[in-house]
Amino acid sequence: MNAKIAIQGIKGSFHHQVAQEYYNNNVIVDECLSFEELVDSLISGKSEQAVMAIENSIAGPIIPNYALIDKHNLHIIGEHYLNITQNLMALKGQEVEDITEVHSHPMALLQCMDFLKKYPNIKLVEDKDTAETARRIQQKQLKGIAAIGSNAASVMYDLEILAPAIQTIKNNMTRFVIINKENSFVPKEEVNRASLKFELDHKRGSLAAVLNVMSDCKMNLTKIQSLPKIETPWKYSFFVDVTFEKYEDYAKAKSLLQIMAEYFKVLGEYKNTKP
Repeated sequence: MNAKIAIQGIKGSFHHQVAQEYYNNNVIVDECLSFEELVDSLISGKSEQAVMAIENSIAGPIIPNYALIDKHNLHIIGEHYLNITQNLMALKGQEVEDITEVHSHPMALLQCMDFLKKYPNIKLVEDKDTAETARRIQQKQLKGIAAIGSNAASVMYDLEILAPAIQTIKNNMTRFVIINKENSFVPKEEVNRASLKFELDHKRGSLAAVLNVMSDCKMNLTKIQSLPKIETPWKYSFFVDVTFEKYEDYAKAKSLLQIMAEYFKVLGEYKNTKP
């Protein structure tokens, strides 16, 4: 029996493509139109695991998703990188000049802005999901409206690609994480990446001291992002990703950070798969 995996979006979306690649096509998906709905699917037991976008090479980290993982005490158990190719697609028999509106996810619109600026008469409309927009165009036979999305979406919803690979930066990669309700045991010899959260006392040098510990313990800091604590003005939580070669070095850093931080939490320990 195949595992049921929650994805943000519908079949034909980039999340769906990641689920197929990560689980070798042996996957049944629960289609969720928001990340909150995705988390609810996982917590309720409707799905066994979930695929969640967490960072884009152009737009940066998706901090609200780190906050969702933290808030609901979920665990990152793996990651997957996907090259994002954005295509302009519409009902067959049309040209770009026939398009009056482009509907897509705000991130997709942002990634393709240089191309879209060439057509100032086209109205840009933000939508929840790239593949869902493609499906709606086909179902309602919406002429003059185009979607931006994956090649898989164009095939699945029988749309014609009017302009391929329209993303501004051709090397456009998104990092997705695999999340679970329970922490999945990964052998220490395979673990070389961790996602952490900590809070520090608001005093001079506290963050510098933590960064020094990471450096001394041979941690490579791949991302650091602060998020304000709404209930405590002028206090911040820090979300960081680190990579390392030896688990022993990481374990030493972790033990020191637990002492230094006012609050410390491991969001996940897993295998680094960055290409």
